Amino acid sequence: MDLGIRGRRALVCAASRGLGLGCARALAEAGVDLVMNARGAAALEAAAQAIRDDFGVQVTAVAADITTPEGRAAVTAAADQVDILVTNAGGPPPGMWSDWSRDDFIRALDANMLTPIALMQWALPGMIDRRWGRVVNITSQSVKSPIPALGLSNSARAGLTGFVAGTSRQVAPQGVTINNLLPGIHATDRAIQLDRGVAQAEGITLAEAAARRAATIPVRRYGTAEEFGATCAFLCSVHAGFIVGQNISLDGGAFVGTI
Repeated sequence: MDLGIRGRRALVCAASRGLGLGCARALAEAGVDLVMNARGAAALEAAAQAIRDDFGVQVTAVAADITTPEGRAAVTAAADQVDILVTNAGGPPPGMWSDWSRDDFIRALDANMLTPIALMQWALPGMIDRRWGRVVNITSQSVKSPIPALGLSNSARAGLTGFVAGTSRQVAPQGVTINNLLPGIHATDRAIQLDRGVAQAEGITLAEAAARRAATIPVRRYGTAEEFGATCAFLCSVHAGFIVGQNISLDGGAFVGTI
């Protein structure tokens, strides 16, 4: 399927590995020029060069911490203006409700709620002026089914979801869509981090922890960055203009619900 976005320009955050990289590669395959951001310069440039080699699109790599004002300033200056925005940032660490201080919550909000909101406030005016734009926020399955050990993430991502619910309806008349992708467990560094925590807590191997988690997913496996990226690219396509303000689960059927 031709996604109809060849020649568009996208900013993809946390794009050096994992789900962000999956989204960047899928957009590049559709002919989209990229601004890629991540904190680690070496991994980011390697990922960017691989995309240039594989797909022949223009790629600007900006190594910066997108969750800081200075990092956002560097990234947005390099990006100038974009037609597509994919927000993404690593989730806060797991723990117990009794472990977290106010500062822990502020850090989680900065990374997983206020940063994507700031990026949308930067990108949306230009999209509205051009009467076309796509925003995809990578959030978490915890928005629909909270994960007890991820209270910081649950809180911050729920706040972002509320912002998107209203804002997406305000910008839709101008041809701009905003949607959220809610990943379940995918084969990424984040999954390894979570499985390692379970392994250490229960005295089992990392492989056993992963197998136990996979057994709880109806498809009996972890998702891949490639299939996640393909879904992101479709939401950014010309075919997705009637999808507005949705929270789309990519979790292998893990969330049990009729709606």
